[in-house]
Amino acid sequence: MFLISSAYAQSAAPASADGGIGQFLFFIPMIAIFWFVAIRPQMKRAKEQKELIASIAKGDEVVTTGGVIGRISKLGESYVHIETGGNVELQVQRSAIVQILPKGTMK
Repeated sequence: MFLISSAYAQSAAPASADGGIGQFLFFIPMIAIFWFVAIRPQMKRAKEQKELIASIAKGDEVVTTGGVIGRISKLGESYVHIETGGNVELQVQRSAIVQILPKGTMK
């Protein structure tokens, strides 16, 4: 018994009544801060991206996620054909388009 110490029970002390409520009230502002810092901006960016993808039209000059700049030559339901110049046409997903450039950018 000399390597193992004896375990003694502690006396039962009354638990504080506001301990659970205090912890709960602490988490409400933390959740609100997390909402405004992380979740809300992400939802706003997703909405803007969805609107951008819905608004593209033939002839628009766009940038893809890979940094390719081109002019839209054909529109499909889920794919877009982008003419990058010199008779080169790439087929990319609509979701790969990240920005619509002003007309005349590609010269």
